[in-house]
Amino acid sequence: MVGLTIPVNFARDLSSGAGARVQVLLDGTSSNTASVAQGYAERIVVDFGRRQNPGAPLPIDLRDRPWFNPNLESRDYNVPAVVGALIMLVCLLLTSLAVVREREIGTLEQLEVSPLTAGDLIAGKTIPFAVIGLFDLAIVTTVALYWFEVPFRGSFVLLLGASALYILSALGIGLFISTISSTQQEAFMASFLVFLPAILLSGFMFPVTSMPELFQWATLLNPVRHYIEIVRAVFLKGAGLEALSGQFAALFLIGTTVLLFATSRFRKS
Repeated sequence: MVGLTIPVNFARDLSSGAGARVQVLLDGTSSNTASVAQGYAERIVVDFGRRQNPGAPLPIDLRDRPWFNPNLESRDYNVPAVVGALIMLVCLLLTSLAVVREREIGTLEQLEVSPLTAGDLIAGKTIPFAVIGLFDLAIVTTVALYWFEVPFRGSFVLLLGASALYILSALGIGLFISTISSTQQEAFMASFLVFLPAILLSGFMFPVTSMPELFQWATLLNPVRHYIEIVRAVFLKGAGLEALSGQFAALFLIGTTVLLFATSRFRKS
């Protein structure tokens, strides 16, 4: 979050009394955290100056330089994360409610005794909602770029690939909820029981690093966290696959594991 550059001959310039320079770089992607770090940096510089010249006036000119979000606009930090929240909500609700509705009206049993395989049935219930999730991605991204004027410095292909992996997790969770719910009302409440903690533990509202250590470890199992990190890095930093390989691997593992587990339960039920 903070980088400190100490130039060559810093000690010599400091001892000569002519003045010395250091550079403080702040990651402006998280505007709130950058503002707190800026306050710490100012206090440290002032205390250092007082120790060097006790009782003397402090000729300090502190100039912070935030990167990625120079104006520390909160909308540049929050709007890209809305993509992750909307995709999760839409895919979660649509998948869980659609399957449970089939069970309520009795058509699910008819599909199970038809020549369709379990894979065909699951594909028919998930692929349309995956397309809807990608459509939501296009809408929110367009609004973010042209309405809120959030900068986009990365690759649309990388964002699309991350969204596809993320949708696997959302569809898998929705399918799992459908296997443990008998009514649409029950599926609706279970979806929000999953959705709200996932958002709170994702870094959407406040940084993961400010959470208790136990919850920080728990967020590693949260696909929303990894996706939001990718979205913010692609939008604001222009990060590539090499920098985000860990988040991509986590999304792939979580998505495939959840979807396979939900599929196995769906077949049994």
